[in-house]
Amino acid sequence: MGNLFKIAIRNLMRYRRRTMLTASLVAIGIIFVLVFSAAAGSFKNLIVGQITDSMLGHIQIHRKGYVASIENLPLTMNMKSEAVAKIEKMLEGMPEVEAYSPRIKFGGMFSNFTETTNIRLNGVDPEKEVKIVPLLMSRIMEGEKAIKKGVIMIPELLSRGMNVKVGDMVVVIATNKDGSVNGKQLKVGGILESATGPGGRDGYVHIEDAMEILRMDEKEISEIAVRLKDFGALHNVYGKLENMLSGEQSKQGKPTFEVHTWEGLSPFFNIAQMIDIMTLFIKIMLVAIVLISVMNVMIMAVYERIREIGTISAIGTLPSKILSMFVIEGLLLGVFGAIIGNAVGLAVVFVLRLAHINYNFARQTFILSPSVQVSDLLIVSVIVIIVAVLGSLQPALKASKMEPIKALRHV
Repeated sequence: MGNLFKIAIRNLMRYRRRTMLTASLVAIGIIFVLVFSAAAGSFKNLIVGQITDSMLGHIQIHRKGYVASIENLPLTMNMKSEAVAKIEKMLEGMPEVEAYSPRIKFGGMFSNFTETTNIRLNGVDPEKEVKIVPLLMSRIMEGEKAIKKGVIMIPELLSRGMNVKVGDMVVVIATNKDGSVNGKQLKVGGILESATGPGGRDGYVHIEDAMEILRMDEKEISEIAVRLKDFGALHNVYGKLENMLSGEQSKQGKPTFEVHTWEGLSPFFNIAQMIDIMTLFIKIMLVAIVLISVMNVMIMAVYERIREIGTISAIGTLPSKILSMFVIEGLLLGVFGAIIGNAVGLAVVFVLRLAHINYNFARQTFILSPSVQVSDLLIVSVIVIIVAVLGSLQPALKASKMEPIKALRHV
């Protein structure tokens, strides 16, 4: 086998220009894949982080059927205090869970005593909520970065449209679940920037103010948001929670609760999927580039070395040895191209990190921080080498099956 490697290296060195050109094409494909994957992965992670850390959390637990009616924010589908206590005890016993936060979500009317419009409100426990969505306070454009009793955080859309400023007194009116109407006067404590753009009507109040407005004698929670210690364990924890909660059933034998990851709650998951699909197509292009390049070189090598193949075949070289010799040449081309591509690709990614390229998403400025995982390098390199070997198989088979007499007559 050692001699076959020596012969393969010698043959590649005989045609240096062609070898370098093929290795360069392979390397360019790898560089393109690594740089695109690193940049796209950075953008995807920032999108996911912005959505989960600004408003959603990683996982949410609701009463069964709530999400299907979430646009109406139905108070009749809130979870009772006994059910909430069971879930909280369950979450506290899970080592994967970093924190959780109960929320009361409801719709109401917002008035500055001159104009009135609708608003969507989130009643939260401030201490628990900031552990779930650490970027929430960074969205406060004006005012104190805290949610207190008697204070409301209003979206920028309402502030601009109704000319309401920090410190102004407003009234929030809501209908509770039995149909009665109640209101409460609150002070504007801050102006919120929307997590997804200039629109949005979501505001925040203290959970005790929400209970007062809705005339709740005890907490009836719309959802429990969960944050994990390891975001990579999202689907495992989701499956675990589903199994644990599936045992909770109503008198009719139907599930009482439903669990959703952020993916099932945000349309931005579609963007993340598109990024993954684009990355997959780029990798397919890499496979095509390597396959065509290596196959072209090996076919030319076989054509130009027909008499040489005939000679070594005539002196007793087995077809399997001839096959191995050409396959090893393809292998070496793939390895050589992978080494160059990985080195240059890592250098380009490093330069991009140093460049601190800025871009805007959801009216916020982010710095592109591309990174390459060791697993990405290994996967791309292995794919390239395997495809290079496969690309050399057809020409190698052709060479191994040549008749010595016909090959020696070739001019």
